[in-house]
Amino acid sequence: MSTQQAQPTRPGPRTVLIAPDKFKGSLSAAEVAAAIARGIASEDPDVSTELLPIADGGDGTVEAALAAGFTAHTAQVTGPTGEKIAACWAQRGEDAVLELAETSGLRRLPGGELDHSRASTRGLGELIVAARDAGATRLLIGLGGSSSTDGGAGLLAALGARLLDEDDRPIPDGHDGLERLSSADLAPALATIEGLHLQAACDVTSPLLGPEGAAAVFGPQKGLDPGAIPAADRALRHVADHLDPDACLRERPGAGAAGGAGFALYALGADFASGADAVLGLLDFDGRLESANLVVTGEGKLDEQTLTGKGPAEVARRATAHGIPVLAVAGAVDIDAEQLAAAGIGRALDLVSRAHDVKDAIERAEELLIDAGREIGRSIREGTITAR
Repeated sequence: MSTQQAQPTRPGPRTVLIAPDKFKGSLSAAEVAAAIARGIASEDPDVSTELLPIADGGDGTVEAALAAGFTAHTAQVTGPTGEKIAACWAQRGEDAVLELAETSGLRRLPGGELDHSRASTRGLGELIVAARDAGATRLLIGLGGSSSTDGGAGLLAALGARLLDEDDRPIPDGHDGLERLSSADLAPALATIEGLHLQAACDVTSPLLGPEGAAAVFGPQKGLDPGAIPAADRALRHVADHLDPDACLRERPGAGAAGGAGFALYALGADFASGADAVLGLLDFDGRLESANLVVTGEGKLDEQTLTGKGPAEVARRATAHGIPVLAVAGAVDIDAEQLAAAGIGRALDLVSRAHDVKDAIERAEELLIDAGREIGRSIREGTITAR
């Protein structure tokens, strides 16, 4: 009788979940994940890699949803200064993912010219209606990258809110129209979104008003002269007095996000969640962990800001809770090994040390990510990474 000798089990993880955020100014999250996977496969083709690009509610959130299997939809909406633009959202069944930056962001300003006085959030309201008409009932709205400080007035008006001046005419779009507000009726807007669940993906904790509010903190980034901040804050307070007479919404964390669009979403009954937490929940990240032995995450720069709840930190927190080791790949790493370990990241690989300088690392990011992936693949093949 012949006996079959058992084959030795190869060391290291066999399934790697690759879940990076974008490398801003260089590669999208999907491109980052694909490059790392190519590097791993070149060193150990027997390793299975699953790609799950992530985002934290800002630019790239829709793209992450599309990479996870959502379908792209487009609609004609009003851009930040009145021009018509084609805006995209992602949808799967009744779930939709929208970005304020796609309709009303700085990158949507014609010629990149800041226009604090006229920039409006009207396009976001129009995109919400388009998603509703396409069958969405659960809408996740990323609030990063806005160009306006209109208190969300444009968003509300697009949904049907009656924001009228003393002559019963709609106030003009943009910040400069806010002081003309004489009466406000949110009932038509609330009727428009009846049956919808709105969730804002937002990591900004600023209230609407005051020294930590929308005008003071974010206005200068959008073209507001520092000397005009007090007047801009008064205009936002004027709107808040009409829409929030009991002063219960204006102080909520995130009311000042996106130039006050957060305040408008609160007025519409939206829930707020950490951007990374909301996106990972939507992408069923925890479910994807069930088959993973190792997680690789990352972003353009790993620093102390990363540890305050950005995408890679939330990935590491969730993976660690499942007992899965985590590696990170970043353009640059500006935190020490002790801080990484405290965040649940066993090791971080950077691109700058593989390049001549930062500029070279940005220009050759894909090549260097493949190289970092090879290093991870070698570690898996040699069994120097401990799997779950």
